[in-house]
Amino acid sequence: MVDRQAPTTRASYRVFRPIPTRWMDNDLYGHLNNVVHYSLFDTAVNGWLMDQELLDPHHDPVISMVVETGCRYRGEMGFPDLVTAGLAVEKIGNSSVRYRIGLFRNAEQSASAEGFFVHVYVDRATRRPVPIPTPLRAAFEAIA
Repeated sequence: MVDRQAPTTRASYRVFRPIPTRWMDNDLYGHLNNVVHYSLFDTAVNGWLMDQELLDPHHDPVISMVVETGCRYRGEMGFPDLVTAGLAVEKIGNSSVRYRIGLFRNAEQSASAEGFFVHVYVDRATRRPVPIPTPLRAAFEAIA
């Protein structure tokens, strides 16, 4: 199946986070290994949460768990590129949030990769889903 939709552009995202690539990110073919894209998604989302002072992974009573991710590859990236991750929220549920992430190579305006990342918020002790805390919900709404 061929996706004929054009890649998203930087204008499709609300928040940006620069992430330098590393030598070890390249695969045998000289571009970012596909698993690195998922690591960049994780870094973009959790880095933004930390920047907003909404994530303390060691002490928060409510934590997020990744339950689903996906990626569509549009173009090559590799070391020593600077990747800019664009972040937006697509959907806010009772206990979950779905992020949309675009990875942009250097100063390019079209995404080299596009993905999604779903967090479910759970009680740290029981690991059972809980409603998204109010401060998090407000932050998600701000970038939706």
